[in-house]
Amino acid sequence: MLTIRRLMTENESLGDDTIGAFLEAHSSPIVEGPSVTFLYHGKARGVRLRHFIMGFPSLQPFRRVSESDLWFLTMEVPPRSRIEYKLEIEIGSRRRLILDPLNRHNAQDPFGVNSVCYASGYERPEWTREDPETRPGTLETVVLPSAVHGEDVELRVYVPARLRASRKVPLLIAFDGEDYVRYSEFKTVLDNLMHRYELPPMLVALSQSPDRFTDYTASERHAQFVAEDLLPGLESHFPALGTPSARGLMGASLGAVAAFHTAYCYPGVFGKLLLQSGSFRFNDTGYEEHHPALEPVVEFVNGYREDPVRVAERVSVTCGRYESLIWDNRALQPHLQKSGMRIRYSEARDGHNWDNWRDRLRPALSWLFPGPLGMVYE
Repeated sequence: MLTIRRLMTENESLGDDTIGAFLEAHSSPIVEGPSVTFLYHGKARGVRLRHFIMGFPSLQPFRRVSESDLWFLTMEVPPRSRIEYKLEIEIGSRRRLILDPLNRHNAQDPFGVNSVCYASGYERPEWTREDPETRPGTLETVVLPSAVHGEDVELRVYVPARLRASRKVPLLIAFDGEDYVRYSEFKTVLDNLMHRYELPPMLVALSQSPDRFTDYTASERHAQFVAEDLLPGLESHFPALGTPSARGLMGASLGAVAAFHTAYCYPGVFGKLLLQSGSFRFNDTGYEEHHPALEPVVEFVNGYREDPVRVAERVSVTCGRYESLIWDNRALQPHLQKSGMRIRYSEARDGHNWDNWRDRLRPALSWLFPGPLGMVYE
């Protein structure tokens, strides 16, 4: 089988047949132990890899194989890593970002689509895929009154397949919940984990803000809406247990800030928190220049670090090692521990994206809300 190393030793120009045979024989990127080789085939003045890994140069140049139109970049990637990226192609005086045309794997988020590289040892968890044996829950739309907004609000609620009218169950409110369903296979994960008794039957409200930079940046008004409008409305509409230990909040990025801040404003109301890649910015992190909208977040996190208090029973925190927020999330852990709450903290070789948050759901949720046959994660 032809290899990049052998192609590089060819003295004459490579023909289309040779390159075609090489590309047909290899999937792209080529993963060989800790080495990953990215490929591009096409006319260009230059090709660069633009990836989203904190701590690595964000643009890395490809090399051309001989005088051909085949380009490559080989880099060392830690095992079990998952990397989202695009290719920057330079043609003439123009540069443009494209998906990797030789890679069929991609991931979508609210901002578009990226190509994905799976390093050695990474496997998408099987519980994130649809299982024909699983009894699916349903997504029901409800309209609830809101004194804070002065009008009714509409949202969808995940209702488990095994819900009985005579049985009350836990309630979890997910900020950016519709995005979790759209980009993180959230409904499929909930279906599978409840079907396998790793989670108890539970209700999950999919809260979606039209203005995240207002509602999710430590907003007292939003916290009031959640605790005084949304929570009682949901518990009067559905058979929820209505106790702190059976109530939870979750979110990612700014959604994690909203979850933590709501629990802080209403301590003891929500017993379980799942905080994924939280934007827990504070002073003295080396990122003093932040978006002006994050000022309330910085003020809130600074205050909590000075006086950590218990706001819930259990808090599960997840974050990717390849995102800048890893430092903020690591720095928050000692303060959470001081509060006396039970904390579960985990990191992954991934970035700030929905697949990372999806892959962390099973251990986080089953630790917060263990089902009768669920694994115990400490």
